[in-house]
Amino acid sequence: MKTAVVCLAGMAALSVVAQRPERRVDPTFLHRDVSSLAEQPTALGENGVHYRSVFGLGDADAQLPRALARYGELTVDAGKSTAIVSYPAEEQAWFVLEGSATLRYSDGDHGIRKNDFLYVPAGVRHGAANQSDKPCRIIVMGFKLRGDPGPPPPKLMVANLDDVRKQVVGNHPPSTLYQLMMGDRRSTRDVIAAGRVLTSLYMMEFAPGGTNFPHHHETEEEAYLVLDGQGEMVAGGGIDGIEGKHPVKAGDAYFFRLNCTVGFYNAPDKGKARILAVRWLFPFPRRPE
Repeated sequence: MKTAVVCLAGMAALSVVAQRPERRVDPTFLHRDVSSLAEQPTALGENGVHYRSVFGLGDADAQLPRALARYGELTVDAGKSTAIVSYPAEEQAWFVLEGSATLRYSDGDHGIRKNDFLYVPAGVRHGAANQSDKPCRIIVMGFKLRGDPGPPPPKLMVANLDDVRKQVVGNHPPSTLYQLMMGDRRSTRDVIAAGRVLTSLYMMEFAPGGTNFPHHHETEEEAYLVLDGQGEMVAGGGIDGIEGKHPVKAGDAYFFRLNCTVGFYNAPDKGKARILAVRWLFPFPRRPE
């Protein structure tokens, strides 16, 4: 009888263990091949307007980036226009990859072209009309705001990458040159100082065999998009502290979670590489300014 009681107790314990939900550990980084992503519905329209969600809204792991609303590739076909939209709790940065269009904006229409970057404040109505004979491709990055965003700048804030000087930054080696496009409102080094959650939008140019050295950020999340070249992306860290190197090519995108190890090694025999990078604040409790 005692044996039966022991066996029943053991079976009950095993049943409890079996019913426990499996513990899910969030990845420290995400990788996407942009060219292989399916199109997603977007409030910007359908006919001649295409959107590929890379990270954030529309992505299977949209919950992982904590303050990123969206990161995707918007394509407006020749002769087509997007809807006019506004996002009351989201600031955006746009980077024009290819082509040209007319930006419909609160202070009027603005021509935008390849390598233009611009800031779209929360609540401002905007859209794009492609009046050219070629598609216009734009990387759209949106960041979640908390509280009152305040009044928007009176005029559109826009500049072109071709006018941004290349420089060595911080402790990174001279094999990587940076073009500092956009920073937060207190920035004195970026061409546009506007972000509230966005802290840095920049281009990195790697010499053959060059690197920016593996590193991590304690208060920011980050995304890389490889525009040209190929090499090895460093991504890892987290609970086990392990770094990994991953082969990458143009069109690969990475999201790096808070404190994830991040870095890039350019191939020594494939010419220069370029990466569009953006960082934004992790949503810690707000501190008094």
